[in-house]
Amino acid sequence: MPGPGEQLVETIEATRAVNAHREAARAAVLMVNLGTPEAPTAKALRPYLRQFLSDRRVIEVPKPIWWFILNGFIVPFRSPKSAEAYARVWTEHGSPLLVDSRSLAHKLEAELQTDLPRVKVMLAMTYGQPDIDSAIDRLRRENIQRLLILPMYPQYSATTTASVFDQVTNSLQRLRWLPEVRFINNFHHDENWLSAVTESIRRFRKQRGAPDKLLFSFHGIPKKNLLAGDPYYCQCQASARNIAERLGLADGEWMVTFQSRLGRAEWLKPYTDQTLEELGHQGVKKLHVVCPGFSVDCLETLDEIAVEGRDEFLEAGGESLKYIPCLNDSPEHVKVLSALCRQHGQGWPEFAGGRDAGQSELEARVERSAAAAERLGLE
Repeated sequence: MPGPGEQLVETIEATRAVNAHREAARAAVLMVNLGTPEAPTAKALRPYLRQFLSDRRVIEVPKPIWWFILNGFIVPFRSPKSAEAYARVWTEHGSPLLVDSRSLAHKLEAELQTDLPRVKVMLAMTYGQPDIDSAIDRLRRENIQRLLILPMYPQYSATTTASVFDQVTNSLQRLRWLPEVRFINNFHHDENWLSAVTESIRRFRKQRGAPDKLLFSFHGIPKKNLLAGDPYYCQCQASARNIAERLGLADGEWMVTFQSRLGRAEWLKPYTDQTLEELGHQGVKKLHVVCPGFSVDCLETLDEIAVEGRDEFLEAGGESLKYIPCLNDSPEHVKVLSALCRQHGQGWPEFAGGRDAGQSELEARVERSAAAAERLGLE
């Protein structure tokens, strides 16, 4: 016989199942970004770094060895330094990544609901808050029966995109009634995204003047990941090449580099920090840097490039390094993501438009569910 607690859970689940028949089903877009600590302090950084760097998709090192390195060296020594960097970019409203991601999710939902009123947008972070479990818990409460997962990474990598897939599917295992699920792997080839990034760079150049060189800096991954079949490097190169072509840049006017490496293993090259020093020594005076692997500005763009990278370039002899912001919550970005969601949501009734094409059927379901609830003693 189930105990009182189990009986309560069963009653709640039964009530939700009955209530699902009383209202039209919904679909949701789950936007997932990497994550951020809750505060720019060493205390807040420790659990965040521990969660992030314990992900086997991120660090592919035997677990016992890595546990010792992570908890004995990286977390204790990296937390204070990372906290200082976060403090430099933190705003009065909190983490720039979280603030702009929330704004973007709100604007995307408003745009979709102009003609798709049964499509919601939820925001989650792979690491930190708001977490993926909280988003998945909303599915039954809000009768969300179809879920479109949108990792906020234009280029696919196992370290980012696949990690989102892992965490979402792990969280879904807690549910008895699963939603239909679709997953957007990447959108680096999307014409709307390419145009939006290109126009962002073009406007920046018009306002700030043309540089001697445009640097495309992407987050790095270990080289062994590329050799094992990860397509990230190729998709980064394709992104930069297509954007440079749209800008009409000659081969010598742009280049691709990779930032944010960790540890002593070889990562994708050339490295951004080393390249900034080399360009300064070579006589490049004016440099623009754009990071089209990031959808929303974060520590890696606002501090690593716009602050630390600028200092490295100037110390090496450069005169000016100007960072071109991400698309963030701009109207252009909202349009890009809206079109992407509509494309991947095709065939789902919630993406067909209209409030409820089957209103009479819904009313009939309400009557049947009320009768079922009475029989089950749930009313």
